Amino acid sequence: MNDILKQKAAGIKLVLTDCDGVLTDAGVYYGVDGEYLKKFNMRDGMGVERLRKYAQIETGIITGENSPSVIQRAQKLHITELYLGVKDKPAVFKEICDRLNLKAEEIAYIGDDYNDIQIMQLAGLTACPADALPLIKTQADFVCESAGGEGCFREFAEFIIEAQTSSPIKNGVLTLSNGRKIGKGQPSYIIAEIGINHNGSLDIAKNLIDEAVAAKVDAVKFQKRTPEICVPKDQWEMMRDTPWGRMSYIDYKRKTEFGIAEYATIDQYCKKLGIDWFVSAWDAPSVDFMEQFDTVLYKLASASLTDFALIQRILETGKPLMLSTGMSTIKEIETTLAYIRAFDEDYPLFIAHSTSAYPCPPQELNLKMIQTLEAKYPGIPVGYSGHETGLATTVAAVAMGATFVERHFTLDRAMWGSDHAASVEPQGLQRLVRDIRDIEIAAGDGQKKVYESELAPMKRLRVNISDEYKEKPVI
Repeated sequence: MNDILKQKAAGIKLVLTDCDGVLTDAGVYYGVDGEYLKKFNMRDGMGVERLRKYAQIETGIITGENSPSVIQRAQKLHITELYLGVKDKPAVFKEICDRLNLKAEEIAYIGDDYNDIQIMQLAGLTACPADALPLIKTQADFVCESAGGEGCFREFAEFIIEAQTSSPIKNGVLTLSNGRKIGKGQPSYIIAEIGINHNGSLDIAKNLIDEAVAAKVDAVKFQKRTPEICVPKDQWEMMRDTPWGRMSYIDYKRKTEFGIAEYATIDQYCKKLGIDWFVSAWDAPSVDFMEQFDTVLYKLASASLTDFALIQRILETGKPLMLSTGMSTIKEIETTLAYIRAFDEDYPLFIAHSTSAYPCPPQELNLKMIQTLEAKYPGIPVGYSGHETGLATTVAAVAMGATFVERHFTLDRAMWGSDHAASVEPQGLQRLVRDIRDIEIAAGDGQKKVYESELAPMKRLRVNISDEYKEKPVI
């Protein structure tokens, strides 16, 4: 990206695009009522969403056609600046400038045909697909490598996003939206996994958040599921004894699932107390639900590492993704990482080593995998999600390089519920945070030095003292 184009792209506030030949491949399908379908590229749709998410830039469509499929596509992508059947594109461009109080140089345009030349001469930044007409290529500031309908709009969108935003991950350190940093050289990001240990009670959830704040952790994490999707249908009617009496398994899972009222309260409560919060989302509708809240990241549970429909939906949000790798082979981890990098080579990502046993015996913790993952994926922060019963091994994980740690958290391990027995209680959580911070301080900088506290013993015990430490004579 040369400096002049970068400067142009940095000032863009609206992106306008032609449709046929840019968002579609110019192919058409004819039915009894004439043209009614077009083939759109999903990556271009992601470009619209990512412009909105990362650069707060909206997209508009200006086209000479009146295709119903364009209307449907615009509605799906929440594009409100939609102009169909346009004969005079420059006039529409000027109307948009006046109505939105934008300068021409604050608008970008991507087109591919001769009827785009005049509007391209007005826009502040222009682009065209790889298969645009030759004259258009000479007019465009940016010629995409992708053809129309094959990702050229996404390519142009990423060009603008790159100019307007700095990457959230640099030198192996990922910066969250609130400014917190996770990675090498930073304090370990400590997560208290509340999960479903609230047992469906908002009061218990708030008590757990209070205790997490008292322990000085960085974040609390919950789990969000759609029971009808996540519970196998053959288990729905299995009866279970619960604190609310005997009920079917599906009703029990519904009982422990928080909805909009509870999570709105949790959101406000965590913001008031200054602690991060986020969730493990177990299905795509749960991601859609959570997008109502400005959480700092998403966690992908170990069980979901191969759920690519869920991964895709999380990637579409653009939020950092924390992958847990329990019950997974190296091949499965590689496949998932390749999938994410195909979506976006620089997608903000964390990897958590984990063993999915509850509780996990020490011989199966395999903490050296932290270093293995770090060597295999340089530049990606690697951490640890533990399910053991003690504290020492989690502290050891930090000593071995974990840049973040997560432990299940409960008010009382004897409480009713599936995860309490493998969880840490409040006093234990306080000790865990204290010991991790002590380890970080004790690690030092690796440079050998003589401390002030060593000088007196040196002078008292050493036979030969270096000249630099001998007392200087008073003149």
